[in-house]
Amino acid sequence: MNSREFREFGKAMVDYIADYIDNVRDRDVLPSVTPGYLEKHIPKETPVDGENWKDVLHDVEKLIMPGVTHWHSPHFHAYYPTAQSYPAIVGEMLSAGIGCIGFSWMASPACTELEVITMNWLGKLLGLPEEFLNCSEGPGGGVIQGSASESTLVGLLAAKEKMVRSTQKNNPSLSEGDIKGKLVAYTSDQANSSVEKSGILASVPMIHLPSDTKGRLSGDVLREAIRRDKAAGLIPCYVVATLGTTGTCAFDNLEELGAVCNEEGVWLHVDAAYAGAAFVCPEYRYLMKGVELCDSFTFNAHKWMLVNFDCSALWVKDARYLVEAFNVDRIYLQHQHEGKAPDYRHWQIPLGRRFRALKLWFVLRIYGTEGIRRHIRNHISLAKHFQELVLNDSRFEVVTSNLGLVCFRLQGDDSLTKELLEKVTANKKLYLIPCYTQQKFVIRFVVCSRITTIEDINCSWAEIISHANTIVPYTTDNSIMHEPRKNDYINLTTYQEPDDSMNEKSK
Repeated sequence: MNSREFREFGKAMVDYIADYIDNVRDRDVLPSVTPGYLEKHIPKETPVDGENWKDVLHDVEKLIMPGVTHWHSPHFHAYYPTAQSYPAIVGEMLSAGIGCIGFSWMASPACTELEVITMNWLGKLLGLPEEFLNCSEGPGGGVIQGSASESTLVGLLAAKEKMVRSTQKNNPSLSEGDIKGKLVAYTSDQANSSVEKSGILASVPMIHLPSDTKGRLSGDVLREAIRRDKAAGLIPCYVVATLGTTGTCAFDNLEELGAVCNEEGVWLHVDAAYAGAAFVCPEYRYLMKGVELCDSFTFNAHKWMLVNFDCSALWVKDARYLVEAFNVDRIYLQHQHEGKAPDYRHWQIPLGRRFRALKLWFVLRIYGTEGIRRHIRNHISLAKHFQELVLNDSRFEVVTSNLGLVCFRLQGDDSLTKELLEKVTANKKLYLIPCYTQQKFVIRFVVCSRITTIEDINCSWAEIISHANTIVPYTTDNSIMHEPRKNDYINLTTYQEPDDSMNEKSK
């Protein structure tokens, strides 16, 4: 393919993507295919002669789209958002076009330096303590990882090596193997599955501690677990606190956990994968009170902050522990500017890395602070609107509600809610997933798509109600009106994506 064909193909693909997003409401959220469907339609061998790009694009619609789950449909309410925006898409295009591998400053200076700058911008936008930023006088700093899973594992590996070194210093008779065999880590029983996986990969047992009735891990529970394990000869080295748990978006108590970890010399890592984006809005920063007591903090800009996957922001108070854990030097990696800027290969598991800062930079510049805040607040307002719809029908109850997530169920036995979810899923118009909380089976409803409107929420609720009516018939006694609380909503009827004039004003 030459540059002329690339221009044609690229422009056609931009049009295809824009049309796809504009018309995604017309597609069922869930595909109607079965495993192995694609194998029946694609040749078993690579074509001998190259094909025309028009034929390939035709097959995207004919073969690929029927098997796609449409995460950016306004009727996708499962898991948590996966971010997407036009500025981020263009940033991805430029990153792919440049095609550098920024493992060191010398490998591509702009790749490193733009990441330093954007991570400072982002940290300030969230209100993180200055000591976490690259612009501070201390050893702290930020780095873009592929996912929160990687960030949690990177933190655990650094904490593991730190604890081995400090323990050997105080007990020279202990071998490295002896120490590593006694290390343990802790998290809540509500933590994401990736936290448990990080313990497996790092060969450090990840102990799940019980949360309270609101899904939060407390300092007292952690303190007792550490006391018990130290008495048994074990060495606690790492704690993962969650701000915005996967099931119900619960928030662990950082002040309590931080105090315990600081007393015990244990690394405290914060997983704020979804909820961290809310901290761009000052009114939600109380949820991370105590963050100054933590050693590392991560959130996924690719979940709720309009930056396409993969872009997980990780900050550490002291990056030297990362370098000590991951530094494997070779003569072909050395350069004359070492020490003057981060060599990010020492801050991550892989050697190579893409120019991910470009899409983050594009989003931060084109949306601006206020554009991002409008996006977050709009999603939260839409979730509150859905909550009111649920509360207005006495057949249902809202079990928990946090930020853009509402957990609800049909009153009565769990079997009713399970049947409702089965019917909704089978119809493929909505995608919802369940969880258990407070010993109840609930359905999670998350506002996910960037383009979701209040009309989409009403449409989703109507779909839910249509199936609920077949399980628990509606009567006039079912309706209980609730007055919306003041200040719950922004003006949803006038909300719009920031355009160029808004961007100019924000500058």
